[in-house]
Amino acid sequence: MDSINNNQPEENRENLSSESALEKIKEIISQSDTCFFCTQGNGGPSNGVRPMSIQQVDDQGMLWILVANDSHTHEEIAMDPKVKLFFKGSKHSDFLYLDANATIHTDHAKVKELWNPILKTWFTEGENDPRIALIRIEPSDGYYWDTKHGNFVSGVKIMVGAAIGKTLDDSIEGTLKV
Repeated sequence: MDSINNNQPEENRENLSSESALEKIKEIISQSDTCFFCTQGNGGPSNGVRPMSIQQVDDQGMLWILVANDSHTHEEIAMDPKVKLFFKGSKHSDFLYLDANATIHTDHAKVKELWNPILKTWFTEGENDPRIALIRIEPSDGYYWDTKHGNFVSGVKIMVGAAIGKTLDDSIEGTLKV
């Protein structure tokens, strides 16, 4: 069942909570701020799954996204605030799964703070577009997969392990409790 972990000579599990969990979330999201954002509503053509970009992870651990107030995402969060987010930072590391609650907000000062000109692609009237709403995501828990020493060391250990027929994986994984 856990065969890869049993073959590994080093400890590869570390469960994180509170500040250390928040730091891991920020670290992984900084590698890639794009995630698969999943609502419970199962509405729309994508059955509640869509790629979204996180605009900010604030000091309290809240994730912020801009969304159109006429979208399926907006509608589904209004029906059920439970969401799941899946991140992939690189080919071999920086993976993150989060369970969270999402709430819709309309705060022009926050929109202005998060505004990036590339967002005009979706909000053609700019930061004052009347369709802009905010999603505030409050993670409760999750799971991560990462490397202990970065992708270079991990890659070397994998290549050496393959050459000598021994598991030298440099991975680390564990639960997150925010």
